[in-house]
Amino acid sequence: MSELTPAAGYSGLAEAKAPATKGQILAWASWDWGSAAFNAVMTTFIFTALYLTGDAFGGADHASAVLAFALSVSGVAIALFAPVAGQRSDRNGRRRLWLGINTLLVALLTASCFFVQPHESYLLFGCLAIGAGHVFAELAAVNYNAMLLQISTRSTIGRISGFGWSAGYLGGIVALLIVYYGLIAPKVGPFGITDQDGMTYRVVALFSAAWIIIFSIPVLLAVPEAKADPAEPKVGFLRSYADLFRTIARLWQTQRHTLYFLMSSAIFRDGLAAIFTFGAVIAVGSFGFAKGDVLIFAIAGNVVAAVGSISAGVLDDRLGPKTVIVISLGGLLVSGTVLLFAEGKTAFWIFGLLLCLFVGPAQSSARTFIGRLAPEGHEGELFGLYATTGRAVSFLAPMLFGLFIVWFGAQRWGIIGILIVLLAGLLMLLPVKAPARNESAHATA
Repeated sequence: MSELTPAAGYSGLAEAKAPATKGQILAWASWDWGSAAFNAVMTTFIFTALYLTGDAFGGADHASAVLAFALSVSGVAIALFAPVAGQRSDRNGRRRLWLGINTLLVALLTASCFFVQPHESYLLFGCLAIGAGHVFAELAAVNYNAMLLQISTRSTIGRISGFGWSAGYLGGIVALLIVYYGLIAPKVGPFGITDQDGMTYRVVALFSAAWIIIFSIPVLLAVPEAKADPAEPKVGFLRSYADLFRTIARLWQTQRHTLYFLMSSAIFRDGLAAIFTFGAVIAVGSFGFAKGDVLIFAIAGNVVAAVGSISAGVLDDRLGPKTVIVISLGGLLVSGTVLLFAEGKTAFWIFGLLLCLFVGPAQSSARTFIGRLAPEGHEGELFGLYATTGRAVSFLAPMLFGLFIVWFGAQRWGIIGILIVLLAGLLMLLPVKAPARNESAHATA
């Protein structure tokens, strides 16, 4: 397999820099642990699956469609702002600052879901809050992903990236256990909380906001601020877009396969996001999962995903990220197709867990693919493009999911829309050259 090496001026990961301490790596991964409260508790397994898409908001089919379209709108906003946000944080040396600001905004939007009362009139507000949270979560992730290059080298980036993803999954397990056994399962929870007026789930939003803030603090303290390049001129916000287009033109001339990967990953990552967004919704609405079933599956799924991410991180450093992504997408397509026609909870358990096994590796290796090519001092800009291309089509999977529900009149058929997106991403990825990898990638981090 031919490999893609960084073009002139795009040095990628350096082996000569001083290695990060274990404390810095743990602090960096702590952010992923904290973000699980938004990704797992709010978006995937609890708030949207058990509350926002429930009968009180117009039924699973109607509420799922509204949520899908709200997430499509948020994708447009991410596509517009992510690359310039990353570029400007690189240029101004404010990567850590903007990570903190955007994470705080995610926490505040999460907390605002406390005001979503169980009535259809609150559905749009809840969906918009979740959608806006996705916008700022992605903007935070641009800077977070760029920090990966501050704490890794070409021979360790796969394992460190996989460790970060696994921390997110394990953090999701802990948060879900606390939420379920502390708030949802008891008839009367702490401070006399009950499910009257949806208060149980509304308090979950407050818990999630606090979780996000607490576990975002370590990375802000332990990983130093990226230094601004004194040679880079200060430019205005609109001028940043002109610079962005020049960067894209330069990549087209010198690193065309980097752009090809950005386009292919835009497609398949949208499918991966849809699996997490709508997986639990489908489990409840189409396979008859109860609240307790969702929690148990979420725990098992996160464990499987964490194991997959860590294992794939080692394979990433040995075989390269493209190999890991291709295998993962193939596994997702097979598992998803079987699940489309399967019946019963047992089938969802088997093939749903297989989906979890493959999603994490694909996400982690997509990040390292870009990380191996990111230019020193411009990491945020390239990860901003990574976020933008991903969100430029982020309306696609939610839209197809919603449209297939409308066309066939049942939630289950939304799976077809997700499978179409994953297949398109895989086909676009196959001709892309793999990034160069260090032959000593198997060395201990």
